[in-house]
Amino acid sequence: MKATEAKLLQILGAVSQFIIPIYQRTYSWTLKECHQLWADILRAGASDEIGVHFIGSVVHIDEGLGNLAVQAPKLVIDGQQRLTTVTLLLTALADVLDALPEDQQEPIEEFAPAIIRETYLTRRHQKGDKHFKLLLSDTDRATLMALVDPTAAVLPQEPSIRIQENHQFFLEQLCSTATDLAVVCRGISKLLVVDVALSRDQDNPQLIFESMNSTGRELSQADLIRNYVLMAHPPELQERLYTLHWRPMEMAFGQEAYSGNEFSAFMRDFLTLKTAEVPRLDLVYEVFKQYERQPAVAAAGIEALLADLHATAIRYCRVALGQEPDPQLRTAFHDLRELKVNVVTPLLLELYGDYQAELLSREELLEALRLLEAYVFRRAVCAIPSNSQQKTFATFSRALRREPGHYLPSFKAHLLDLPSYRRFPSDEEFRREIQVRNLYKFNKSCSYWLRRLENHKRKEPIVVADYTIEHILPQNPDLSAPWRQSLGPDWKQIHEEWLHRLGNLTLTGYNPELSDRSFLEKRDHQEGGFRTSPLRLNQGIGQLEQWDSNAIRSRGETLAMRALEVWAAPRLSDEQRQDYKPNKGQAASYTLADHPQLANPQIREVFDALDARIRALDPNVTQEVLKLYIAYKAETNFVDIVPQAKRLRLSLNMPFADLDDPKGLSKNVTGIGRWGNGDVELGVATLDEVPYAIGLIRQSLERQLDENEGTP
Repeated sequence: MKATEAKLLQILGAVSQFIIPIYQRTYSWTLKECHQLWADILRAGASDEIGVHFIGSVVHIDEGLGNLAVQAPKLVIDGQQRLTTVTLLLTALADVLDALPEDQQEPIEEFAPAIIRETYLTRRHQKGDKHFKLLLSDTDRATLMALVDPTAAVLPQEPSIRIQENHQFFLEQLCSTATDLAVVCRGISKLLVVDVALSRDQDNPQLIFESMNSTGRELSQADLIRNYVLMAHPPELQERLYTLHWRPMEMAFGQEAYSGNEFSAFMRDFLTLKTAEVPRLDLVYEVFKQYERQPAVAAAGIEALLADLHATAIRYCRVALGQEPDPQLRTAFHDLRELKVNVVTPLLLELYGDYQAELLSREELLEALRLLEAYVFRRAVCAIPSNSQQKTFATFSRALRREPGHYLPSFKAHLLDLPSYRRFPSDEEFRREIQVRNLYKFNKSCSYWLRRLENHKRKEPIVVADYTIEHILPQNPDLSAPWRQSLGPDWKQIHEEWLHRLGNLTLTGYNPELSDRSFLEKRDHQEGGFRTSPLRLNQGIGQLEQWDSNAIRSRGETLAMRALEVWAAPRLSDEQRQDYKPNKGQAASYTLADHPQLANPQIREVFDALDARIRALDPNVTQEVLKLYIAYKAETNFVDIVPQAKRLRLSLNMPFADLDDPKGLSKNVTGIGRWGNGDVELGVATLDEVPYAIGLIRQSLERQLDENEGTP
């Protein structure tokens, strides 16, 4: 490695050409970074006390140990964002100076338009790609070339958004009457970088790249992965991998999705799909390296890995980015996305892959998608904590029988057999809860469930965007006299209780016209009244004479029955469910009578008190009596009780170091064989000890639920 300080313009003038390798990310600086660079240039250019302004490093590699005198092209390892942005500024500057009178075209020496272009932007006597001092990767290359020299390149049909936007920004700044072009030129001339030349024989570009702490935009996890899988290989293999796999993925995602967080999110979903574990978003790169080094993956080779990644990316674009060509499947994917449960995406990728492999039909896939939608929506309506869904979806496919005729039944059986916090809410639970929930602010998308209710079984669905949400009983707490009379003396309480419930919400295209009017005025309004509304949601309202809590309740019950059809539960016979249970063998059954220590009245009294308090911690806590202990579960065991002769021995399923035990009554049993699960042991012998024990048990339960919450 050879590192020297140098003015950026010196480097641009001396090096024959900088090439951004295919493994580098696309140009990603936004207006925010351009604003900062512009401000720094003006500040440096306006002050005689500022001799230089340091903007970072430019790291490049050559076949030998390069320096500025060597005319071979340089592959840029780090610094492409700075090089590209300054090139855009110089391009805009040359164009602006060209438009000035001839005697004003050189604000300071060596900054005439021709000098800028022929010294820093192009190579006068070269043709084609060699004509340009800076060659970007495919997404950005043609756009920059067309801006630098329109006579040598044509702007592509789909130009680079970032390149065009930032070039336009510099044009606007340079054309401002407040801009002193001499100050700009002096500022540019003061830009300083550390020029780092690497030797392919002596340095490891990948390690150096990872260790760079750039002052520009932070590399995304996807950027790091792209560099990792391409940089380490010979140029010929790099080109093949990029052309066959990586570039098609970039194009499928599109500039905005690829440059944003979408591709990093896809990489996390890909790894979840492959490992059944959900990595933190900021650790995707590290987890990918671990996956790539697994014996089976490493043996298959990098081309097989990228081919798999490519195929999964195309599925992701269909599932998550709205690119599915089949209209009904596209709508089903859209409805799932509206519920904003991204943790389901790995399972969707797997289902779609099996659909492509003809393990399930189109109709079966569509039914599976609607069941997943119902599962997510029902749970949200029933206020079941969503933190368990990440684990549920990541491991879901393990329960499936991947063969024609069995795939969908096994899918349904698994949904129906999910326990406790993971359960599929029953029809009765869902029907009851959807009538009393505040649905107006549900999931930040009230229009979702109204649309689904309205369009269910419609051959010509309405476009919800053409309508607004209407409260039949108005939101205004200062109700008019007709409304107060309709609701009765308890109108304030009724208004507060029933306002945002299912029965009081609908759609209308005439929200301003209806507003806070009385019910009869809303019903009979000439334009948009409920009596003449074409919407199914409004059927029956036009025949009513009064709108009060009874009317809201009645309509809510009717819509709740329709909701059971829209978000239908899986249907399987008991025999089918039994056929698809993971373990068909009959497990031994135990009761409390199998623990003779509980025959002691004193121990039994303590146990009953502890049992009641544990179950009261959460309605989803379940008890399972085993041969050696009694287990209490939410997702899994959080406390186990072993009845003994003179006490109850409790095992808390959590690390000892994480327990807050101010009295110091618990014991660390990490690594010591004990009946029960966990690293914490606690003895309870009297009723007085139960309340404190419950406080420790609660910590174990809450920790389990928090662990399942996962990453954003």
